[in-house]
Amino acid sequence: MSDPSSSSSLPRDPASSAPAAPGAAAAPPARTAPAAGPSSPQAASESGAPGAATAAPFPEGFLWGTATAAYQIEGAASEDGRGPSVWDVFSKKPGAVFEGHTGDVACDHYHRYKEDLGLLAELGVKSYRFSVSWTRVIPEGTGQVNPKGLDFYDRLVDELLRLGIVPMCTLFHWDFPQALQDRGGFLQRDVAGWFADYTTVVARRLGDRVPFWVTQNEPQAFIGNALLEGHFAPGLKLPYPEYLTAAHNAMRAHGKQVDALRAAVKAAKIGYVLATQVQRPATEDPADVEAAREAIFSVYERHPWNNAWWIGPVLEGRYPESGLELFGGDVPAFAARDFEEIQRPLDFLGLNMYSAGTWRRGQDGKPERLTLPAGYPRGSLDWLAVVPSTLYWGARYFWERYKLPIGITENGTATRDQVFLDGKVHDPQRIDFMHRYLLGLSRAVKEGVPVLGYWAWSLLDNFEWAEGYKDRFGLVYVDYKTQRRIPKDSFSWYKQVVATNGRSLLGPTQIAWDNVTG
Repeated sequence: MSDPSSSSSLPRDPASSAPAAPGAAAAPPARTAPAAGPSSPQAASESGAPGAATAAPFPEGFLWGTATAAYQIEGAASEDGRGPSVWDVFSKKPGAVFEGHTGDVACDHYHRYKEDLGLLAELGVKSYRFSVSWTRVIPEGTGQVNPKGLDFYDRLVDELLRLGIVPMCTLFHWDFPQALQDRGGFLQRDVAGWFADYTTVVARRLGDRVPFWVTQNEPQAFIGNALLEGHFAPGLKLPYPEYLTAAHNAMRAHGKQVDALRAAVKAAKIGYVLATQVQRPATEDPADVEAAREAIFSVYERHPWNNAWWIGPVLEGRYPESGLELFGGDVPAFAARDFEEIQRPLDFLGLNMYSAGTWRRGQDGKPERLTLPAGYPRGSLDWLAVVPSTLYWGARYFWERYKLPIGITENGTATRDQVFLDGKVHDPQRIDFMHRYLLGLSRAVKEGVPVLGYWAWSLLDNFEWAEGYKDRFGLVYVDYKTQRRIPKDSFSWYKQVVATNGRSLLGPTQIAWDNVTG
């Protein structure tokens, strides 16, 4: 993710008033725990508001949860027939990952999953978002299926259901098979079929028990950061036409995945997850609100960190005019039939949201980005500025445009946690971060945005991609030498939030929830 802070202006995007894409929600399979959530603005608005002494700020059935990703926690990189992914190869390149860390062992979740799911039960969450390792299921990416790999996810899902926790399965969270990368990866049109075949294998095995599915997680990262900027696996720096081709094929693959899921899982609720680049208005003056709206749905710089390029084909069947103008002759001549493959009705839109840029209407009438003041609060990763209204504006803008239920599929903050002299892990900054952001989300719910749930990132400290094990996002501390798990203060705090459906968030504060500079 990225949060550029330089001042800039952007062209107005005429697509900002595009019609909503269709998407009818389907009921979850009968074997799952109830997966209720607000299905309409009216249902959401009846849940109560921040400041109400007795009413919960979130609707009944709200899916409080946590999220993880396979390569970041599983380990067992070469056990039981698992094949290599691009991250297995990339992480062993000198200088690619902080201090040469790899995901070979990670949190050893492959062997300790029952312990970890037990932590979920202790936390009291209603849902768990996990991802499947493609190469654990199909070691070469296509062809022979690995029964032991499928068995692992079968056991994991069964244990979740035994504990009364609703599974959300992410099919692709960046660990692309190295064997398919060697065959051209996302530059090959065949990649759409590879994704579809893999999706079918997993869906046929788990579809009778998993109600929520995500096709892909954060294409800006696994295409833009990986194939254009070179910071993530496989670490390429493709020329723009090839990068845009790879992005296009990834979205074609998404469309094929949706088709495969609809065929294999009749009651599936299917979503697509963005690395959401939230833009908020400098003030709530209507001019600034509209300026930020234009920014959040425009492509205004030649980098991957926007929303419009990655969501326009998926939900509107076309690329945004602002991006076509900016990329110009670098955009390949894509066939019209490709957009018919890409655009599919979805049941929800997953938004991974951590931070936000700030915009106002400039004197020239164009949106203008503002820089943050010196010393502004951040997490331990530079891009993670603490902007409590992030969830409010992100959920609001995407709901108003696309009229799809919203899932906050990731939110949290990175800190450099440690075990204190009392043997505990104190993380007050994470607690304050989540408290503020959830108050912002409750405002969106109060105003009628149908939010399915909130999946905190992350259950465990884990392999943070190119940052290795340096930065910690978990509610549970992991000692990577011993694999000991220590629930942090934020774990106990979030447990109360879940148990009270957000009531514990309410009450007097010394400063406003969205004021982080005092």
